[in-house]
Amino acid sequence: MTQGPVIEGEPVLHLVTRMNIGGPARIINALASGLTPAFNVTVGAGHAPAEEGELIADGVAVARLPLVRPIRPLIDARAFAMTRRLLARSQPRLVHTHMAKAGMVGRLAALSVRPRPRIVHTYHGHVLQGYFGRAQQRTFLEIERALARVSDALIAVSPEIRDELVDLGVGRASQYHVIPVGLDLAPFVSAKATRHALRSRLCVGARTPVIAVVGRLVPIKDHETLFLALRELPGVHLAIIGDGELRTRLEGRAMALGIADRITFLGWITDLPDVVAEADVVVLASRNEGTPLAVIEAMAAGRPVVATDVGGIPHVVQHGESGLLCPPGHPGDLATAIRRLLDAPELGHQLASEGQRRVLQRFDVQRMVAVHQSLYGDLLAHDFSGRRRVLR
Repeated sequence: MTQGPVIEGEPVLHLVTRMNIGGPARIINALASGLTPAFNVTVGAGHAPAEEGELIADGVAVARLPLVRPIRPLIDARAFAMTRRLLARSQPRLVHTHMAKAGMVGRLAALSVRPRPRIVHTYHGHVLQGYFGRAQQRTFLEIERALARVSDALIAVSPEIRDELVDLGVGRASQYHVIPVGLDLAPFVSAKATRHALRSRLCVGARTPVIAVVGRLVPIKDHETLFLALRELPGVHLAIIGDGELRTRLEGRAMALGIADRITFLGWITDLPDVVAEADVVVLASRNEGTPLAVIEAMAAGRPVVATDVGGIPHVVQHGESGLLCPPGHPGDLATAIRRLLDAPELGHQLASEGQRRVLQRFDVQRMVAVHQSLYGDLLAHDFSGRRRVLR
């Protein structure tokens, strides 16, 4: 993308369903901080559930809105009205939405005000496959198709996500800008694996193989398949980093499968880089995924990874080059890939070294901010007929 003009101090509103610990919050925090002073960024967000945690960077201004993930007609109507009032009060020149509910409420609200702001929506992944039943999935697909038609620009975090959405009829290929996520990976690069801190926390010996999974405890992450794979890996301990709605159910499932003594639920932790750096293998068994930040961070820490071949994961992990991929929902294949790395440390080291090199080159936070700034500038430099605006 060519560098667009920078319009000093233009007000921009980011709308997100919730700033829970995860990829969208990380990206929004980076943009809200990094786009200043070229843009004056405010974030409108709902409250994250307590079990998911909340991630808001220092200095990021957040306006609270009653945005919730489930369909709740009365709450959604109130969210629309409050978002519309926020737009009237702050008068942003550009509205950038994230996640399905905020994308729907925010884009409809932006269309209803005058002057109408530019509308950008980011697909960090999508909920159009693997999340809902067939009828709901069809309804949400039609909504996304309609909303894409009124968006000035669509962002996908990987070419795979863009291609999936275009194939589903969500927007035109010409509307999309592929902007990979950008992260501050320095803490993971500098993390030191001691083989004692994590294993002491897990109450296992120094020679016990440890695999780790990082993320929310929600159905799409498919911890069930990982649990079934663990049954085929005797002597291996699993560290689960994260929390969410399924924690109690997963704890019960581990008991039922007879593997509870080889699983430790760590919840959300503050020393993630050091813990990840000590794992022998980092695993992701998701059924669908946008860009897996946990995998990027593990690779930055020099850890070998095994992940499922879905969504945007192949954009991060190239099978046999920077990690291993396997089909989703196949415990045997997942176990085989994990065992292959545990039995061949030299292979793991080779894949991890190449993986670290690639993610440090591709997922730079400053590059992500710069590309967004260029896109915003291009959009705001033209009126809705495509004519270039005269900038003061």
